[in-house]
Amino acid sequence: MIQQEMQNIEHYYQLITDYLVTYSFQLVAALFILLLGLWVAKKLSRLVANFMTKHDIDVTLTNFVSNVVKVLLIIMFVVIALGKVGISVTPFVAAIGAASLGAGLAMQGMLSNYGAGLAIIATRPFVVGDTINVHGVSGLVKNIELGHTTLINEALVEITIPNKHIIGEILHNSFANSQLKGELGIAYHAPSDEAIALIRDILSRHPQVVAEPQPLVGIEQFADSAVVISYRYWVATGKLIETKLDINRQIFAAIQAANIEIPFPQRVVTVKQA
Repeated sequence: MIQQEMQNIEHYYQLITDYLVTYSFQLVAALFILLLGLWVAKKLSRLVANFMTKHDIDVTLTNFVSNVVKVLLIIMFVVIALGKVGISVTPFVAAIGAASLGAGLAMQGMLSNYGAGLAIIATRPFVVGDTINVHGVSGLVKNIELGHTTLINEALVEITIPNKHIIGEILHNSFANSQLKGELGIAYHAPSDEAIALIRDILSRHPQVVAEPQPLVGIEQFADSAVVISYRYWVATGKLIETKLDINRQIFAAIQAANIEIPFPQRVVTVKQA
């Protein structure tokens, strides 16, 4: 038994020795090619990244392209190195192709998200900091990844949208701001011009209300019990709730201080005698 084991060890030792003698120079050359490939891939990917950054190309697309260049170069040099030591890469290529096909079929959703992410980065229908509305979901764009886009709404809730649900859909982009609307009903005999002037003054002085587009204030409609004054203004998307609450508080206090009546709903009932 021991003698058999010794014979096996000697056999494998002889095989390794013969291989090293036959391919010693090829092994050194393959190692050199591999190290050279790693260096070239690193340098070239950095050059690509610097070039794209210099031309103000999106950082996500820049990282993706530079990494793809690096991986492709490394694979190419690995194939060359394997061929140098007498290892045929044809079976590996066939196996990789079959595996890639299977993986592609299994990850169709993920790949479509990546394709949509590249389209978003390349065409730039929106950028980080814009306010978008898609599929009934709205919020400030916090991050754009290859597979998904992250929004944050006025309630500070993060919303993750797969990119395939953004490309090809109707997209509303109000950039960094969002519009808020409010309404106030005053009595028919109350001075509407004074109420409009009070609301316009509050909106023009509030630090969170943007100057452009300008706030709009005017009579919205003539309701049954009141003249409805409507006001619209633009606010940074991240400040929606706190600004709306503060604006409403200031408007209500100003209307009360000016003794402008806010009527209760009224109904006139006429009783006819038989």
